[in-house]
Amino acid sequence: MADGPGGGTERERLLGLVAGYVLEHGIADLTLRKLGAAIGTNNRMLLYYFGTKERLISDALLAASHRFPTFGAAMAGFAGPEPLAERLDGCWAGIAAAENHRFHRLFFEVYGVALHQPGRFDGFLERVGRDWTNTVTAQLRAEGVPEPAAALIGREIVALWRGLQFDLLSTGDAAEVAATHSAAAVAFAERCERARELSPR
Repeated sequence: MADGPGGGTERERLLGLVAGYVLEHGIADLTLRKLGAAIGTNNRMLLYYFGTKERLISDALLAASHRFPTFGAAMAGFAGPEPLAERLDGCWAGIAAAENHRFHRLFFEVYGVALHQPGRFDGFLERVGRDWTNTVTAQLRAEGVPEPAAALIGREIVALWRGLQFDLLSTGDAAEVAATHSAAAVAFAERCERARELSPR
């Protein structure tokens, strides 16, 4: 078995165990010693394979996301042929699926720690602050939405998704949250169309 830092099956095995643990217990009172005991290893081995507690948590969050295929595939249909409002609703349906709520809780817990303790999870913040926004904005540009409208609307769409994730976790009212999203999706589509019409040919 390859077991050097940064690669190998033992690292992957441990990462899978850590992902399962943090999904179940969160990270609020996580220590490497406690975590190691829970998954059958020790804090020294976790540091050997992952370097820091923060790197371990960031890697575990990414590994955990792979256990929720509807969440991972939520953006897959965004570039499809359907009207924009329908595609946005499709993305939201994937994000908001009930089976993803465990991941959402962990995601926002890490997000909160990252914001409250600058320097601990800066790479995580950079990734989540840009990935979806860049994807949405790039697709709007590809569909003829000019700047600066594409960037502004792209950021607003992702902000809506983040806010509605909080709303859904807080209220559990999936139908009302979905209706709110659908109304906003129609408005976004209308704004994109107006921006295209006003764009110099």
